[in-house]
Amino acid sequence: MKKSRSKILIIDFGSQYTRLIARKIRESRVYCEIYPFNSPLDKIKDFEPDAVILSGGPASVYDKDAPIISKEIFELGIPFLGICYGMQITAYLLGGGVKPAKNREYGHSNLEIIKKSKLFNGCEKSSLVWMSHGDIIVKIPHGFIVTSQTENCDTASFENPEKKIYGLQFHPEVIHTACGTKILNNFLFNIAKVKGDWELDDFISGKVREIKELADGKRAICALSGGVDSTVAAVLTNLAVKEKLKCIFVNNGLLRETEAKSVMKYYRENLNLNIKLVNASGLFLKELKGVAAPERKRKIIGKLFIKIFEKEAEKIKGVNFLVQGTLYPDVIESVKVFGASSIIKSHHNVGGLPKKLNLKLIEPLRELFKDEVRIIGKNIGIPDEIIKRQPFPGPGLAIRIIGEVDKRRLDVLRKADAIVTEEIRKAGLYDKVWQSFPVLIPVKTVGVMGDKRSYESLIALRVVTSADGMTADFAKIDYDILRICSSRIISEVKGINRVVYDITSKPPSTIEWE
Repeated sequence: MKKSRSKILIIDFGSQYTRLIARKIRESRVYCEIYPFNSPLDKIKDFEPDAVILSGGPASVYDKDAPIISKEIFELGIPFLGICYGMQITAYLLGGGVKPAKNREYGHSNLEIIKKSKLFNGCEKSSLVWMSHGDIIVKIPHGFIVTSQTENCDTASFENPEKKIYGLQFHPEVIHTACGTKILNNFLFNIAKVKGDWELDDFISGKVREIKELADGKRAICALSGGVDSTVAAVLTNLAVKEKLKCIFVNNGLLRETEAKSVMKYYRENLNLNIKLVNASGLFLKELKGVAAPERKRKIIGKLFIKIFEKEAEKIKGVNFLVQGTLYPDVIESVKVFGASSIIKSHHNVGGLPKKLNLKLIEPLRELFKDEVRIIGKNIGIPDEIIKRQPFPGPGLAIRIIGEVDKRRLDVLRKADAIVTEEIRKAGLYDKVWQSFPVLIPVKTVGVMGDKRSYESLIALRVVTSADGMTADFAKIDYDILRICSSRIISEVKGINRVVYDITSKPPSTIEWE
């Protein structure tokens, strides 16, 4: 039976950039999925990929516990592209040699193309690429040729064009590699000969039909947060099951100013969703009393949310399905065997289906990335007011208050947040930056207000630019905007006498402070 669309498989060895590879491929309208390196060969064959990309990773091929794949994978008769560790494991398995480099390369390097290659069609002979490796290939496998080099790396790329196996020591998926997108597209369209047939409009009609068949006239419930993901998941499901969907919005008291009221009004009047508001502000504040550690805050909020949602769900008779706005990055991160990545912070909305509810899952977005979800939302009639909302953390303002959370501190942060949002919108930056928000710091500083000494709290402003939230840079916004934000916060928010601007990138920091 002929495959319905082109498919690329990415084998993940734990690189922080693996999802960037997937996003770049999806942007070229080619469908792809990510499997962990220890996936059985039969599972890989069942996926029927048109080509395979081997990602980078933090390990060395000669480490005792290095992630290894079966050499048999190269006998599938399809094109392969190894990136960084993926190139090194290719060399290692096919008879080449890898060893620690005398001069490790991290950051920009100048690439010199020394042999003509389909992979480099249309690229400048000399260009900047992004390196991140401590090992080098000292012996290439039989039948391979070296096609490029850098000052510190004699084998920056190699290939066996007859077997359609290619390797890059640098990362074409990051924006710092000048010719990166062209290289990936050369692999997709000139080497793997795939088609750009990943159409989101086809996805919408197919997904509505799939949900309709799955639900088969039965009832479903959905926890709405006001964010893009849960909203798009609910509207897609509503198109399929209509009045059989019941939505629940839990106000945890950790939302922004007037957010619960405005979100409820919008859902009811503009999106025609059957929704119930549950006001649980007091319960969350009670559970968070005296808690300062960020991970404890996250876990308390997550568990209490599930408990409240479970209680509300039990009141609805005849429910068979739970709708969740799970995205593909959530699916990837839930697989523990992916490389050596460590847990940075927990996500309270992932993997939390209460077992005693005995409900089946409907996850209409689990194949998609955030940017794809926004496009689908727009295509099904969800307005920019929701689609273009900046990401807001599940635990809400609790993790933008460093230390203990209480009503007074929440009120202070809400007022500061409203000012920042208003001024960022007024400056025309809201849709241009990834996130913009204040953080309340448990530090008091001396100031002079009204000719009197003050000893009040500190607000840190965080405004970042990003393509996907995986990496981010602080926004280099006009000083006048910062000055206005600072002036208004200090004048209008009682208890604040100093404002600072966070100029740290991710990495090494995260976007949120907790």
